Order: sequence, then C-alpha cells, then structure tokens
Amino acid sequence: MPHDKTGPFVADSSYMAHRRLKTGAAGWILLAGLGVSYVISGDFAGWNLGLAEGGWGGLLIAFVLMGVMYTCMVFGLAEMSSSLPTAGAGYGFARRALGPLGGYATGVAVLIEYAVAPAAIATFIGGYIEALGLFGMTNSWPVYLAAYVIFVGIHLYGVGEALRLMFGITAIAVLALVVTVIALVPHFDAANLFDIVPNDAVGASAFLPMGYAGAMAALVYGIWFFLAIEGVPLAAEETTDPQRDMPRGIIVAMLILLVTGALMLVLVPGAAGAESMSTSDNPLPEAIRAVGGPDSVMASIVNYAGLAGLIASFFSIIYAYSRQLFALSRAGYLPRWLSLTGSRQTPWVALIVPGTIGFVLAAATRDGGLLINIAVFGATVSYVLLNLSHIVLRLREPDLPRAYRTPGGVVTTGIALVLAVVAVIATFLVDVFAASITAAVFLAFLGYFWFFSRHRVVANAPEEEFARVKDADSTLN
Repeated sequence: MPHDKTGPFVADSSYMAHRRLKTGAAGWILLAGLGVSYVISGDFAGWNLGLAEGGWGGLLIAFVLMGVMYTCMVFGLAEMSSSLPTAGAGYGFARRALGPLGGYATGVAVLIEYAVAPAAIATFIGGYIEALGLFGMTNSWPVYLAAYVIFVGIHLYGVGEALRLMFGITAIAVLALVVTVIALVPHFDAANLFDIVPNDAVGASAFLPMGYAGAMAALVYGIWFFLAIEGVPLAAEETTDPQRDMPRGIIVAMLILLVTGALMLVLVPGAAGAESMSTSDNPLPEAIRAVGGPDSVMASIVNYAGLAGLIASFFSIIYAYSRQLFALSRAGYLPRWLSLTGSRQTPWVALIVPGTIGFVLAAATRDGGLLINIAVFGATVSYVLLNLSHIVLRLREPDLPRAYRTPGGVVTTGIALVLAVVAVIATFLVDVFAASITAAVFLAFLGYFWFFSRHRVVANAPEEEFARVKDADSTLN
C-alpha cells in the first residue's frame, strides 16, 4: 500500500479485501424491520422519563415536534441514501456535501449516539429483568455483560443471520405493544394524563405542569421515540437494491414508529397516571399491573415480550455502531485497524471495541437517563449536519442522480434542520453536565481529525470516491 505520511493513502486491493461487507443480505422488508428494530425499545422505556421533565402536555408537544423533525429528515435520508449508497451513510452524505471535516464530524456524532444508546438500553433490560424477579438480580451488571457478549457474538457470526433474527425479535416486540393497547384501552381516563401537580415555573398549568421550560426539556425524551431510525442507510452496502429498497424501507419504518409511539404516549399514562409512570424503568407492564392487578397475566406477557423490544434495539444499534465505525476507519478518519473484517465479512473489531466501551458505561453509571442524554446530544448534532447536507446537495448538485426525491425538497429538510438546532439546545436544559462532557468528547475527536487523520485519509475508500467523482464533474463543467 503506498504510504505518504503527509498525504492520503491510495489503498491497494488487499486493503479493501480485508474490509469488505457481505452484499445482498437485505431487501426493503428487512430494512423496514431494521428501522423499527433500532427504535422500538423507545416505546418500552425511556420516553416516560419525559413526563418528569415536562408533564404529559410537555411530552406531547415534544413528541409532535420531534415526530415532524424525524419525518422530514427521513424523507431527506431516503433521497440521499438512494443517491450515495455506502456503509458510511450519514458520514458519506455529509462528506459529499460538506467536505472531509463535515463528513467526519457527522460520523463521529452518529458514532457517539450509537455507542452510548445500547448502554442506555442495557440498563432498561436490567430493569425489566429485575421487575420479573429473574435470577434474583439486585445488580444488573451481569445482564449488561451477557447482553453484549451474546449479541455482539451473533453479529460476528454473520449479517444475514443477524438481520433475520432482528426481524423476528422485533415482530415479538410489536405483538407486545398490541397486547399493551388491548390491556389499557378499557382503562383509559384523560384525567390521568394531567395528575402531575403544577409547579411555579413560568407557564405552568395542568397541561404543562413544569411550564414552558419543562416542555423544552421534554424534547430530549420525545427524541427517544425515534432515536436511531437514521441508521437504516448504514446497511446500504449490504442491501440488494439500495436505490429502490432504502427509501421504501426507512419511510415504512418511520410510519410504523409514529403510530406505536403515539399509542404508548396516550395509553400508558392515560391508564396508570402520568405521575406514577414518570419514574418507571418498565412503564408498560407497570401500567398494566396498575389497572389489572399485580398478578396480571397480560403484564407478565408484556414484561417478557418487552425484553424482546429492548433486545431488538440493543441488537440492531450494535449493528449500526459497527458499520459507522467501520466506514470511518476504512476511510482513514479513525485508526484503520478498526475496519478489519473477518472470514464471514463482518467488521469484528468495530463490533467489539464500542461494545466494550458501552458495557463499561452501563456498569459504571447504571443510569439510563444519563446515558439517554449523552446519546441524544450526539444524535441531535448529527441531525443538524444531515439536514444541512441534504440542503447543500440539492443546491450544489441539482443533477446528481436521485432514484427518490424528497417531497417538498429543501423546505422539508429546512424544517427538520431548525427543529434539530432546537433539540441540541434542549440537551443542555436537561443535563448540562452530560451535554458538556459529550461536547468535550466530540471536540476531542475533531482535534484528532485536524491534527492527525485528515492527512491520512484513504483516497479510494467508497465515500472518498464519491467525493472525487463530484470534484471531477465540477472540473469538467
């Protein structure tokens, strides 16, 4: 491999041969399942903590605003993923639109989100297992360890097998949500949504018990209903026909998540009360027990199946972080050894390293709320850059081949961009410490790029080749 310490690498065939993913492993149905799988844990736990920040009214406003943001962004991602189908996904889109620094910053923000989100989900898995009284658990760190070892191991075995297993687990989780709806509908009482006593904050009322600031803070938890849907394009290089399947898969997934999220937001606190649900680690089975008694069979079903929902997201986001780290490393933005793939064409180093970090974070903090705040900060920064990338690509490259075009064009992603900026600000309102620490980590990554990796980019990595095509086209024109 040619090596120039002051310039980019030009990788030879052996370099790419050890960094190759398995193609043709997924069609649009599996992609839709992957999109739901990424996010469905957000229906089972985490979102309800927003009730403590903004009350039900504040969380409703957050759900609507973040639902609009994600829907608009998904339309933009559907377009970009059909035009630039690489494992880098968001990093690849931003690399084409915003240059190496913009691409790297987007990739790092996504990587922070995806490395930390499974750690948060692991704490909720522990909470569900403790609620079931399994194994006599009083400290859940063995659960976190087992989850990482088992599900990283399955990903190491092979992508096609992993995606099919994810689809099956997600189907069980969706059935659990259906059971929850059936169990709670007869007990719904709108008064339960507003049982949190208002404080003395500006704008406080029965609808917004923590006032306007509470509604702003709740945005972080409105995001949890949809967090990681943007990871679907990471499967581009393993998809049968990305130009056709990517838009269809990610849009169908988003529509499903809007419906399931709205049902949980209304029915769970509407049956069991917003106050009691605001601090729960396992709100769905607790809500069913609140109305059906402590021995409710439906609650037990949902508790066990709820584990499937948490596992589905945990499992699938492991897939996402490995592909994002793989792409950044393959292109030389992070150490290249992180992108090595094994005989089964899975990025084994990129699976194990973030998994180890995630386990340590979960075991050390055992605080799902804190980890949500860290993950959401990374996510919201990436959303700003992703929506900006769509707008820039539309304006600078109107003739770029697009198998799918975003309805409303830059107006749609412009709406998402504004809401994403608001969401970044909201992360500091919920937990200044978590947001500040995460911002410092993000800046440290940028420093690594500026002083080291920008001089060592792999010139013929797929995302860099897309950028060279753009540069060549502009020169010819």
